[in-house]
Amino acid sequence: MTDTVASTAPCMPLGQATRGFSGRISAIHVGDDVHGLAAAEIESRLLELGFVEGAEIKILHEGPVGRDPIAVRINSTTIALRRREAMAILVTSLDAPL
Repeated sequence: MTDTVASTAPCMPLGQATRGFSGRISAIHVGDDVHGLAAAEIESRLLELGFVEGAEIKILHEGPVGRDPIAVRINSTTIALRRREAMAILVTSLDAPL
């Protein structure tokens, strides 16, 4: 994988971030056999929703039980996402030094 954003700032899965996190998507990396769906299908769904490299993202809200689901704003769209799905979205904080 040749990802210039990932090489200049530390990445973390979006699923580990907390409410108020602001960052930029570095990559989408779906592991094998995620909840019975093929990794390519999960990746395709995320891309169709706008989770693309370079997009700015912010966690707006966390669910009351287990902090799941999360509401994220990506560009100008708000989307609810399960944390287990958010683990496939690698992000860098906007506060991270370049």
